[in-house]
Amino acid sequence: MDVVYAEIEITSSLSAPKVFKVYTDFDIIAPKINPESYKTITVIKGDGGVGSIKSMTYSDGTSSKHTIDDIDASNFILSWTFFEGDALMGIINTATHHMKFIPSPNGGSVFKQTFVIRYKGDGKQMDDVINITKEAIKNTFKKMESYAIAHPEVY
Repeated sequence: MDVVYAEIEITSSLSAPKVFKVYTDFDIIAPKINPESYKTITVIKGDGGVGSIKSMTYSDGTSSKHTIDDIDASNFILSWTFFEGDALMGIINTATHHMKFIPSPNGGSVFKQTFVIRYKGDGKQMDDVINITKEAIKNTFKKMESYAIAHPEVY
């Protein structure tokens, strides 16, 4: 079983608390601002906090389920693990994502997302999965950031 670790960092002019806050509203905002990626995100077990299970349906019709592993508002950290769904392509056992919003000295922040993909059985790393995931993270971040900038009364 291959295990792959990857990371992406993006600099933002927005403060860490603002970017963290917009990402805590991800379930509502992402399908509106990024419909080419996300169709629906719903809580199927729990209250949306740590331990909850959410279902995501993507614009291509695939879906996945994930658990919320951590929401740390003091340190601006969000973590979740995908564990089920056809979006895992039958070869991925789990995909764990960790987001951290790091304050910058200039008042902005650095968005850092790491992810660990654990492939099933003798499944092997697929470079295109890593590249597609990184590109999707980058595109989604820019849209979430733009949404926060356009809604200063909330963020």
